[in-house]
Amino acid sequence: MRPAPVRGLTEAEAEVRRRRGEANTTGKGGGRSYATILRTNVFSFFNIILFVIGAALLALGRYSDALISVGLGLINAVISALQEIRAKRKLDRLQLLDRAMVVVVRDGREMSVPPNAVVRGDLLRVRAGDQIVVDGPLQDGGRLEADESLLTGESDPVAKAPGDDLRSGSLCVAGDGFQHARDVGRHSYAGRLTSEARRATTDDTPLQRRIEFVVRLVMALALLMSLTILAQAALEGFSLLRLVQMGAVLSGLVPYGLFFLIAVAYTAGAARIAGQGALVQQVNAVESVSNVDVVCTDKTGTLTTGKLTVDEVVPLGGYDTAEALRTLGSLARSCETPNLTTAALAASLPGEPWTPRDEVPFASSLRWSGIATDTATWVLGAPDALAGSLSWPVEPALVTERTGRGLRVLLLARAAGIGERLHDEQGRTVLPELQPVALVALADELRPEVAETVARFRDDGVRLMVLSGDDPRTVAALAERAGLEPGEPVPGNRLEGLDDAALDRLVERTTVFGRVAPEQKERIVAALRRRHHYVAMIGDGVNDARALKGAQVGVAMRSGSAVTRDVADIVLVDDSFAALLPAQREGRRILNGIGVSLYVFLARVASQGLVILAVTMLGLGFPYSPAQVGLTLLTVGVPTFFLTWWAKPLPPDDHLLGNMARFVVPAAVVTAGFGTAIYALFYHMIERGFSDGRTPAEIIDQWERYTGLTYGSDTDFAEAAATIGAQTGLSTFFCLASFVLILFLEPPHRFFSAWTAPVADRRPLYLVIALALVFFAVLFVPVLWNYFGLAGPAEPTFEVVFPMLGLWFVTLSCAYRFHILDRVLGLDNLP
Repeated sequence: MRPAPVRGLTEAEAEVRRRRGEANTTGKGGGRSYATILRTNVFSFFNIILFVIGAALLALGRYSDALISVGLGLINAVISALQEIRAKRKLDRLQLLDRAMVVVVRDGREMSVPPNAVVRGDLLRVRAGDQIVVDGPLQDGGRLEADESLLTGESDPVAKAPGDDLRSGSLCVAGDGFQHARDVGRHSYAGRLTSEARRATTDDTPLQRRIEFVVRLVMALALLMSLTILAQAALEGFSLLRLVQMGAVLSGLVPYGLFFLIAVAYTAGAARIAGQGALVQQVNAVESVSNVDVVCTDKTGTLTTGKLTVDEVVPLGGYDTAEALRTLGSLARSCETPNLTTAALAASLPGEPWTPRDEVPFASSLRWSGIATDTATWVLGAPDALAGSLSWPVEPALVTERTGRGLRVLLLARAAGIGERLHDEQGRTVLPELQPVALVALADELRPEVAETVARFRDDGVRLMVLSGDDPRTVAALAERAGLEPGEPVPGNRLEGLDDAALDRLVERTTVFGRVAPEQKERIVAALRRRHHYVAMIGDGVNDARALKGAQVGVAMRSGSAVTRDVADIVLVDDSFAALLPAQREGRRILNGIGVSLYVFLARVASQGLVILAVTMLGLGFPYSPAQVGLTLLTVGVPTFFLTWWAKPLPPDDHLLGNMARFVVPAAVVTAGFGTAIYALFYHMIERGFSDGRTPAEIIDQWERYTGLTYGSDTDFAEAAATIGAQTGLSTFFCLASFVLILFLEPPHRFFSAWTAPVADRRPLYLVIALALVFFAVLFVPVLWNYFGLAGPAEPTFEVVFPMLGLWFVTLSCAYRFHILDRVLGLDNLP
């Protein structure tokens, strides 16, 4: 065994450095603690309001009201917290380096220790097959080859001489030597990459940002309405119970259930596309992928399989083609240390294995390999590496024409003499005089689905870019084979001196980047985002991890590195580039479904808010109780779930907020107008009926059961009865109008097509019929009408509601068909 060039540290010195924090540990993951995650999700501003209202309702004995007021917000908070905790656990577990033992020199002898026991200044023994766990130079007397593809994307091993840096995360594939541990832990290359990967950088999608804006806007309006009602209470002396109930109703106006709906839709969408080869790890990526307009991808392992195929064999010097093919096949089958090249030759060409008496395995420092048998000596290597030993030169055009097409060209040559050896007496490799036999051109094997997938992305208006650590010309040729128009490829060194503005311009017109480092990939993704592109990054190596984190959607191959899989939003479980297409379609379906659901949510919220304002201004009883707000399960909750589930994969609506205003404002104004009229009519009719003393005794008994008050004894009996009766009429109208509103959005016939064209899908119509039947069951079953705070069925209710519902339908249809409110309010000028 080669003696160590230096003594290394003693155990005492290593212990001192470990205590100073100079050990090879990367520390804990970044981001928020578990306690912070729970606190911020469960005790958000909105949830605190709900909890206070719920506690007050519990104290007043209104248990069902408290459950309805608090339940949905709490469920949503728990789901959000669990999702964030799951993501944090994955990031904390990130581990770029293996846990295999490494050899260090301590007290003058070699010993095995775990990677995290290495300290700065240690001397490490590195041999073929070992992973390099720290940064530092190779010491005198050592020579080795390092596979840095995991870090850089460069597929060829890199020869390392004494003084050259070995980077953590790479792999020693040949040779051996000693390495000085200069940078360890967080300061090493692997440590920095791991720290970057552990950063929690979840992007909100455009839909999530829009919904958050809408929710905040509604919260502000609900707060203003609450202040107004509190002022009224101070003047009129409302009871504490009534104030708490009003607060519960107003808080229920906030469409907080949208977040719950989104979580359910994302989860269902993720389950759908999992069966098509895409595993969703960040739930909002299901929707986010639908917004992607630029896909950046690595080459090796993503566009290609990582294997080589024989593209062409060109015989030279009068050799027969069949003989050249058999020789290449036999040479490949005879290597004791096979590689990608020999595997490709053996798989494609005929031949029988030889019995070698001398062999030189391939090494990047030599750039050739050879086998000597009893009958001949054969060498296979790069044409320029063998050129000095050839009996006659190979025509350069034969080589350059093929390398220009991105092919890897090798020369097969035969020793001019018989019995030529490949090593001299000192054991050093030597090349004998050689005669060219054939040129063999190898190509990276494209994944079979790549060309079709590229074409379909292009048809959808999605731009594709290739960011690779390989030679730009090779990458450009491969991109062209995949169906891209590569243009002029750009090497990574051209990016070094560019500021952000210059890089932005370059990125906008370039398709292929080669020889790019991980930091440069990250810069390219950042430049695309500055140009307002929505970016997906596909990769498989650690060198892609930072770019995946920087993109809105990070996509990893299952066969890639563990770090890349852990930081990705989506993992392609079959390593199939094509799995992104169904993921995109599912995202668009969810986006369209939630968009439709948002129309339903906001129409309900705006209508109820306007009714509350109007009734309050009229000085009538409050139009809703917390129990009646529970009917939104029928008018909003169930419909939005099914509309989202049935939605079609349409392209994202760039004008969602503007179109939403054009639908919601007329619906809210017309519905609130009719609802207020119905409420006022029932209120005055019932109050007047009890005031004139002509109400039948059986009716009085019935209303005493509804209100819990006694007629003639409790002075507020008439007001309470009028309020409950008016609320029942209003809830009946609102529920039926909400059901019909679904038919405006998904019209089954031209009769309902005032807002949009009819659809062939009849499922929304069947849903409306089913919801109407359930609601009538609520009206006619005593247990249900009591639970929802309604009065029982009465003929006056239907005699008033059904004609008003017909007038409402005609009015709203005219408003949509003739854009009446659009012109009055200027909605047709919205962007």
